[in-house]
Amino acid sequence: MKGKFITLEGCEGAGKSRQMQLLTQFFDKKGIEYISTREPGGTPVAERIRAIILSRENENMADECEVLLYAAARAEHLKNRVIPALNAGKTVICDRFIDSSFAYQAYARGIGYETVAAANRFAFENCMPDVTLFLDISPTEAFLRKGGADAGDRIEAEGLAFHRRVYEGYLALAEKFPERIVKIYCKGTREQTHENIVAALVSRGIVKE
Repeated sequence: MKGKFITLEGCEGAGKSRQMQLLTQFFDKKGIEYISTREPGGTPVAERIRAIILSRENENMADECEVLLYAAARAEHLKNRVIPALNAGKTVICDRFIDSSFAYQAYARGIGYETVAAANRFAFENCMPDVTLFLDISPTEAFLRKGGADAGDRIEAEGLAFHRRVYEGYLALAEKFPERIVKIYCKGTREQTHENIVAALVSRGIVKE
């Protein structure tokens, strides 16, 4: 891949959307060619899968089905959006990627790391992020900042105990993959968090100061 692949991860309400916006503004100023995208989603087909996953109408969805739907959306997203952009030399900034599947399904759902990894291997095509920025804030603090969970979102509505397991999963992943996952302190202002993100990207050689 000619381009760089950056992913943002964190609990609900961690501020990923705002940091994506600030990062794209930074890239615009630097003249860096990029695309910004998200998972699940990023293409018309993957966005339809996203709607199925998040709909409260599907509250009784089997955990195994959820894992496979995320993997299916990821395969579509990689094939038709991410990989073409990377091959064209563009930087890809993605809101959530494989670590969300590990944190939410492997850890919080209790499905297990190896099972989730196996379900995603076909989707991957050896396309792992160059760096993953984990916005490190607990779900309790994040939901307070967000103003509570979105009642219309099936995943957000899972309850605080579930989201605590998600957070613990992220901490375990950061310990497991320290060469790729960078913990970003984000309890300060949005601007301070953005500065921490830029510093992390510079230190990893992803962007220049």
